[in-house]
Amino acid sequence: QVQLVESGGGLVQPGGSLRLSCTASGFAFDQYTMSWYRQAPGKERALVAVISSSGSYIRYADSVKGRFTISRDNRKYTVALQMNGLKPEDTAVYYCKNRYEGVDYWGKGTLVTVSS
Repeated sequence: QVQLVESGGGLVQPGGSLRLSCTASGFAFDQYTMSWYRQAPGKERALVAVISSSGSYIRYADSVKGRFTISRDNRKYTVALQMNGLKPEDTAVYYCKNRYEGVDYWGKGTLVTVSS
């Protein structure tokens, strides 16, 4: 069965950095696009970044361009989100997502809090 487990969240000061990781299992990871989403308090879940199966195609939300970097390691079945220059408005629960056989699978999320 498909499982996605996020890690790496925490409390960080504005301007700081965090690296999130998502470990996948239950499907052929190297054949699927992976995504990071986030949900801030009182807001809808929103796309942060997408990476294709080979890593050759990447797209970011305008709000994180130039600050966040998505990457993947197909040997380790992981997808990472390096977040630099964090702002208070980046505070959210961050989720890893995969669409497998027409079904969206989500991890449980990891909380990122940006505050002084």
